[in-house]
Amino acid sequence: MHANRKDMIKRISEIRQSKVICYIGGDRQNISTRIAPDIIPVFYNHLEDIGQNDKIDLFMFTKGGDVLTALRLVHLIYEYTDNFSVLIPYKAYSAGTLIALGASRIVMGKMGELSPVDPNVNSMFNPEDPSNPQVKLPINVEDVYSFFSIVREVVGIKSDDALAEVLAHLVDRVHPLAIGTIQRTYSLIRVVAKKLLLTHMDISEEAKIDKIVSNLTERLFAHNYMISRREALEHIKLPVVFCSDELEKAMWQLFQEYKEDLMLEKPFYPERVADMDGKFSVYCGIIESLNRTDGYVFDGIIQKTKTHDPGAQDSVNITDQGWKTVREG
Repeated sequence: MHANRKDMIKRISEIRQSKVICYIGGDRQNISTRIAPDIIPVFYNHLEDIGQNDKIDLFMFTKGGDVLTALRLVHLIYEYTDNFSVLIPYKAYSAGTLIALGASRIVMGKMGELSPVDPNVNSMFNPEDPSNPQVKLPINVEDVYSFFSIVREVVGIKSDDALAEVLAHLVDRVHPLAIGTIQRTYSLIRVVAKKLLLTHMDISEEAKIDKIVSNLTERLFAHNYMISRREALEHIKLPVVFCSDELEKAMWQLFQEYKEDLMLEKPFYPERVADMDGKFSVYCGIIESLNRTDGYVFDGIIQKTKTHDPGAQDSVNITDQGWKTVREG
């Protein structure tokens, strides 16, 4: 598997005349990998192996993750090059889209997709899930602002007293500190998006930058909206480059290899891969370059129930998880 991917990475590197690092965040049902701070030291090791280079490309597939990690990763990559591009064969959502905003070129295949960058807020103050009080419901930032837009623009409530009453009803359902977190996140996402665009745009283009940020945070109305390469280029005005036929084929073949190796479209059932002792180990993310492979691995054990109740279920416990070096050199 490594040999096949290595050949494909080498081919893309030759076509692009660049050094290529791949980041694949697994999105399997029951197990997934998100963009998080723990990817930064892993990327550092890959970048140190590559060294200073005229051109570095990030081949990326991800459903998203931590906003600030996106900013930190882009800043780290620019320590090693002045020419940074992302290669998007398929999905680069949410924080993946933020990483793309930091690239001077966004190279997209026909199946390439970006998304809005309005995040969900998760905090201890979020409302409980009525069906499972142990779980907190995520709050989408733009949902809250859309609620007040409906109140003002559709329902027609304008007076300060009436708006205060509406807010009081909202606070009855949502903890005030959760609402405060929403406001901080609302501001943060715009600051981060602007900082990322300024890594390769000039402050004199501030009006264009503000429009891009507004398009990606307010004007698409759905967090799962899929932005095609043509829309990203023509309507959002991002620096999108369409793949050549040769590059398109090479990128899609590499993605298909990762999809098969990580079984991206297949739900994960521990009992199907566990050994006789109930132990299992599964990779659900990869960071890879020509001379190095790191994988995010979950180790766990299935503990058999000791009751004779036919309805009782075995328990699955994760004993270890994290990035591990699979290959060097």
